[in-house]
This record gives sequence, structure tokens and C-alpha cells, in this order.
Amino acid sequence: MEDRYIATVDLGTSKIALSVARVSGENAEILFYREKPSDGVRYGCIFNPAKASVPLKEIIREAEEELSIKITQVVIGVPRYGVTQETASANLDRSDAESCITQEEIDSIKEMALDSYPLSKPEEQEIYGASAQSFSTDDSLNYTESDVVGMPSAVLRGNFKIFIGLKKASRNIDIMLNKADVALARKYFLPPLTANAVLGAEEKENGVALIEMGAGVTSVSIYQGGILRFYNAIPFGGRSISNDIKLECGFTEVLAENIKLGFGACMPDKLQTMADKILQIQDEENGTDQLLPVKYLSEIITARVKEIVDAVLFQIQESGYADRLRNGVVLTGGCANLANCANLIKLMSGYNVRIGFPKAKSLSYSGCPGIADTGAVATVGMLLYAREDTHLNCTEEVPFVKTQGKPATQPVEEPVEQTTTGSVFDTEGWEVKKEEKPKKEPKPKKSNFLINWTKKLAPVEDFVGGLYDKIEEN
Repeated sequence: MEDRYIATVDLGTSKIALSVARVSGENAEILFYREKPSDGVRYGCIFNPAKASVPLKEIIREAEEELSIKITQVVIGVPRYGVTQETASANLDRSDAESCITQEEIDSIKEMALDSYPLSKPEEQEIYGASAQSFSTDDSLNYTESDVVGMPSAVLRGNFKIFIGLKKASRNIDIMLNKADVALARKYFLPPLTANAVLGAEEKENGVALIEMGAGVTSVSIYQGGILRFYNAIPFGGRSISNDIKLECGFTEVLAENIKLGFGACMPDKLQTMADKILQIQDEENGTDQLLPVKYLSEIITARVKEIVDAVLFQIQESGYADRLRNGVVLTGGCANLANCANLIKLMSGYNVRIGFPKAKSLSYSGCPGIADTGAVATVGMLLYAREDTHLNCTEEVPFVKTQGKPATQPVEEPVEQTTTGSVFDTEGWEVKKEEKPKKEPKPKKSNFLINWTKKLAPVEDFVGGLYDKIEEN
């Protein structure tokens, strides 16, 4: 069996992440994973496709040069915010009452339910995804999908939870990809895929709330009985926290984000000796200093995190499953590693809380350490799901030959456009550039701000890594 490649794009409010995996039979190896700051995105939705396409095009070019492949199409997720949920149902009269129900019939009745659902504003809305809730036969009710397959019945009825989003938000993804000269392979509704990358089967069965805290959106997905029962999202996340620091302290957005990542923590009363430390921010441009107590920084962060958690807990109560979450809460996403955030949720909710890391071990990877972080759960979820699609291939390999011990400057033959990939641009004339010395990355500009500790403390770089080790565990 020939190898095939899967390329996924996780487009968030603060970052865009591209991954490329090589699939050989049942095995998948992640060859490339890289993140860049995103642009033209707000609350996880593209509002400016032209701006959003720029970092995407750059990161795709980097992957192509590094792997010697041509990415013709990508897998991407639809926005998580602005999604509403409704219920739909469909009936199927079976001609042979003694034959067993098949998976094909389950898929057929699901399509019937989605196709027949009357959207209130079809010109503005589209169905992003669906989750089967229960199935009934001519003599039994409330079977799961796995239980009803193989049962004989004259009638099959299915009940579904469908998730509806804005058509414009989905269409802007197509425009962005077209401007980035890459085709669309698949669009996925990400919450179920993220859950598969983080949750165990027993957690889904016993009841769990998966909270994903991203930069612009925080979502909650509730599972019970192995089924996605509820989903909703709020437009607050890590960027809201950084913005609070920026406005309260008068910092730039970049500096506020860096301070949050380096020194941010919830629950100032749990910081022990770190609460007495003070950050000294030096502005080299105008020679002024500003002092920022770590405890005050934590108070700013905690106030916003409490607001986000309150909104999430309200959604859990609205779901009707608040008393059935035997496995409590799993916290994931880019903000999940904010110190004491999990402890704050446990204190406010009474649930057991754990940090949810993606199941990257089920995908071999080397040289891609970021793929195991909580911020990569959507990427891992898309890779795990797309791996099962045996017809999906997102790239073309570029063959090379050696001449006199040196890499060839031209491919053996010009790649032919693969119509099956749905490429939106012509590959004729595409060639590999002559080997050149790699350009040196431009040195980052010096920040106008320096961060020092007052009271002649040790340099920041000596103890930043140990900041969270000093925070008292609850």
C-alpha cells in the first residue's frame, strides 16, 4: 500500500497550526507541526480571508520546502463559536422486518434527518455536524447506535442533535484557502474530534464536561452514556486575559501576552512566597520603570478566569447534565496550563478536574514536541479522524535524483495535476529552486522592555522555569 499524506490546519484566534502526517496502512507518523500567529480571525471565525491567508501560505511553503512535497489540499475545522444546537429525527420503514439493521441504514437515516431539517434562515445558516442521540425499533426505545446495529425490525427511528452555524463563516474558509492557493479536502465540526483526542471511553460513558479554553473562544462539550449531549461556546479566552493585563498595566499586547505566559497564575492566595515578588518593567526607549507585583498580576488574571468559569458552569447547568458528570471536568486548550486554573475550577464547581493532553502517543512523531501540548488537541483530533479516510491524500511528493553527489535542481519530471485532490491551482511549471545556503532568520528586534526583579533577586531566566513549582498545589 502506498503512503499517503494528511495536512491539517487549526485556525485559531491567536495562532494557525499546520501539521503533515504520513499514513502507511494503520500507522501514522507526524512529519511536520508548526505554529504561526494568525491574522484576520476573531473569536475563531475568519472576518478577513485575505489577511488570514498570508500566514497560512507562509507555513505551507515552509512545510513543502522541508518535506519536499507539494500540499494540494488541507483538512480544516469549522468555527466553534456561534453554533446553535437543535434536535432532528427521521424514520425508515424497512421492507424486510427479519433482516438485521446495518450501519449503512444508520448512516442513511442520519442523512435523512439532516436533509429534512428546516433551517430557519437557510440563506444564512448551514449544518456543521450532528450527533446521534438514540434509536428506536418497532418494539424497543432508546438504543445507542452500537446497540441497534444487528437488530431485526420493521421500523427504524433515529433522534439526532444537530449543530448549526453561519454559512458566511464557513464560506470565508473557502475564500481564505483559495487565496492561499490550496484546496479544501474536508471540513470537520471539531468538538467531537477534540473529545476523541482527549477523553477516554469510560469518561464519555460515565459523564464528563470537556472545557476547551482557546485564545478567543472557550467551549464546553458534555458527554454522557458515550454520546455528545450538549455543546456551547462563549467568546472569552486567553486573549481576554492578556487584554486585561494590557489595559490595566498600560503594556503592549505582545508584552502582556509574554508576562501572562511567563508569570501568570490564578489564585493569588496560593502563590506562597511568589506573591511577595515584584516585576520591574524597564522601558529602554524612554528610560522609565514600572513595578508589577506578581500577586496583583494574579488578581487580574483570576478575575477574568472566574468570569469565564462562571459562564461555563452556567452552560453546564443549562444542559441538564450537571448532576450526572461522574468523571467531573477535563480542561484542555491553550490556556489549560495556566497555573492553578484547574484548581480554581475545582474550587468553584466542586467537580474533580484534570488537564487533558492529546493522545499523541497513538501517532508517532519526532521533532514535533508541540504536538503533545494541550494547544494541539484539535490538530491531533483531525489527524486521528482523517487517518481512517483511506481515500484522503493531501500532497504530492516531489522526486529528486542525485547528480555528481549534489542534489538535483530540477524534479525528475514535472508533477501532473491530480484531479482527485481538487487542487485549485495549476501545477504546470512548478519546480524546486536551486539549492542555496539557507537564509539566516532575521534577529528579533529588541524589546523596549526589560523585566527584572526588585530587591536584588536572582535574574529572571534563573527561576522562570521554577515559577510554577513554587505555587502551592491545592
